[in-house]
Amino acid sequence: MLKINNIAIGDNNPFVLIAGPCVIENEELSYNIASEIDAIARNLNIKYIFKSSYRKANRTSINSYTGPGDLEGLKILAGISKKYNLPVLTDVHSPREAEKAAEFVDILQIPAFLCRQTDILIAAGKTNKIVNIKKGQFLAPDEMRYAADKVASTGNSKIMLTERGSTFGYHNLIVDMRSFVIMKKFGYPVVMDATHSVQLPGKESMSGGQPEYIKPLARAAAAVGIDALFLEVHPEPKNALSDAASQLPLKDLHELLTQIKKIDEVVKSLPPGK
Repeated sequence: MLKINNIAIGDNNPFVLIAGPCVIENEELSYNIASEIDAIARNLNIKYIFKSSYRKANRTSINSYTGPGDLEGLKILAGISKKYNLPVLTDVHSPREAEKAAEFVDILQIPAFLCRQTDILIAAGKTNKIVNIKKGQFLAPDEMRYAADKVASTGNSKIMLTERGSTFGYHNLIVDMRSFVIMKKFGYPVVMDATHSVQLPGKESMSGGQPEYIKPLARAAAAVGIDALFLEVHPEPKNALSDAASQLPLKDLHELLTQIKKIDEVVKSLPPGK
């Protein structure tokens, strides 16, 4: 089990919400989204971690938006954390980024494409922050033990493992629900990324998506028994500057979380192993 502020993640505790816009587009929008999600989470008595990327380093096209600038983006994240008393999670893409971002945020996220990169995993571990490792689209879930071992080799066992779909032919992802059961055996909390899992990667100059499957995949993962639910959320996904085809509309969040909470309560009331 992990603890951050008053949030317990794992060990059969209620699921934690990790949510926010894919990337920081501007300060006002970021604060507004954080405020609205926080209000929804409080209304439902769900613990909440704000998520947004200050830098997007793996965009499909050279012309794609990558962020407002590193320092500006990190300061916005720190400001949101302070104003709303929320832990904050963001992606890092290099050892240098891990060291810098750790000065501003609570959780460092290793993107799926980088989950085997030893240098960044070790650098993230050395910050002593919680490290969320997203499972590569090219990995079987049992292989994630090696990524976790690299972080743990630094003496930092504050690790989460996230499912975000596996490559299934060209331009498609599929979620194997067995992965949560397999990865949980390593002793770390497991997370379902229900929005990246519906992407259609590499479609022309940007990734496509099938957002109509966000809700059923999230419900299915909750039924398996996840420790946290990761969602990218935007008030107007079609106008988002990143992942426009796979973010959950903010207006749909309350209903989905209500459903997930009910499923989570039933699953976690069962005897262990059932």
